[in-house]
Amino acid sequence: MPVDKPLNRIAKVIARAGICSRREAERYIVEGRVSVNGSLINSPALNVSDSDEILIDGELLSPKEKPRLWKYCKPKGLICTQKDPQNRTTVFESIKMQNPTLPRLLSVGRLDYNSEGLLLLTNCGPLARHLELPSTGWTRRYKVRVFGKPSERILAGLEKGIRIDGIQYGSIKASLEKNQKSSANTWINISLKEGKNQEIRKVMKHLGYTVNRLIRLSYGAFQLGDFKENQIEEIPEKFLKEQFGKNWESF
Repeated sequence: MPVDKPLNRIAKVIARAGICSRREAERYIVEGRVSVNGSLINSPALNVSDSDEILIDGELLSPKEKPRLWKYCKPKGLICTQKDPQNRTTVFESIKMQNPTLPRLLSVGRLDYNSEGLLLLTNCGPLARHLELPSTGWTRRYKVRVFGKPSERILAGLEKGIRIDGIQYGSIKASLEKNQKSSANTWINISLKEGKNQEIRKVMKHLGYTVNRLIRLSYGAFQLGDFKENQIEEIPEKFLKEQFGKNWESF
């Protein structure tokens, strides 16, 4: 008996080819720019298989790109969005100017405008979503400087989680960095697995401390190491397969 070909939503297939995001693909479809097997479609509620011929603006859709992952050292002063309404320079614009041959990239989670350090980038939406899920269990480690001197006791209490303005934040492991010189600022080592929007800044503010520097050091098995600002490097596929095991084939 013939084997049924796997079906996927048309917008997902377009996004996985690296053309645009899934939301942008849905807009292309509504605008009448996409045809399947010779017929224009106007609804993203369509499943297609690998054997279907998909055209965008009359151009044949390229085959799905293999999933790839890069690590990047984000400096302060860049925003992690594809387009910024305030016209601030984005991470993706900065990278493209220095590396014009790279494919369209997505960030795995975000670092806010004033944060720096390790940012993972990928050409594969499902891989990005997998890495972002708290259930995946990837620990994010940060080095954070605050104004003031929090006690170890206060920081230890964060491990039980904390609720702020109706939002529940999960377990945060935080400890003072050892051998600090006496000053108005304190360095804290922080680890967490969830990473809600500006979580560290909001939690520290709730405790009465203002974050004036935030550096992501690692994301799961991926380390910032001695990377310099704006440095970007692709992670070898062999290492990715070792980390993801059988799950790698599903991306």
